[in-house]
Amino acid sequence: QGQILVLGMSSSEVAGGQIGKASNIDIAEAIVQTLLDELNPRGIYLAVQGCEHLNRALVVERELADKKELEIVNVLPSLHAGGAGQLAAFKYFKDPVEVEFITAQAGLDIGDTSVGMHVKHVQVPIRPILRELGGAHVTALTSRPKLIGGARALYLDDPIRKS
Repeated sequence: QGQILVLGMSSSEVAGGQIGKASNIDIAEAIVQTLLDELNPRGIYLAVQGCEHLNRALVVERELADKKELEIVNVLPSLHAGGAGQLAAFKYFKDPVEVEFITAQAGLDIGDTSVGMHVKHVQVPIRPILRELGGAHVTALTSRPKLIGGARALYLDDPIRKS
């Protein structure tokens, strides 16, 4: 409840093209809508990362931006600046805004878009069951609290990496 998943996606890669060269709004809408259908009932926020032309800014719900005191930036995505994923987010979110930075608990990367900059430390790779979507490579990561203190420290069980 209240956690954030960052999505980075290249609809071009899913379609079998080169990232940024064959943007496809239908593919992006299908991916964003599917994720929202899964995340919304669980109370998990979706943040959709844009491309480097928007400094990898993210579309989020205004409610999340207000709750986390995220600085809203003034830009509207387009197919080749922000990308199809951000356009889909603007279509399906209730009150979408762009923010420049976020610290999410997890990330989903469809098409090698590099979402790690938006996921908190310590990042833990997840091997998804589906490793390709169309022509796109799929990776995911989650995060866990840092283990600090050295050899004498005691730790809570790590729910991600079980011994």
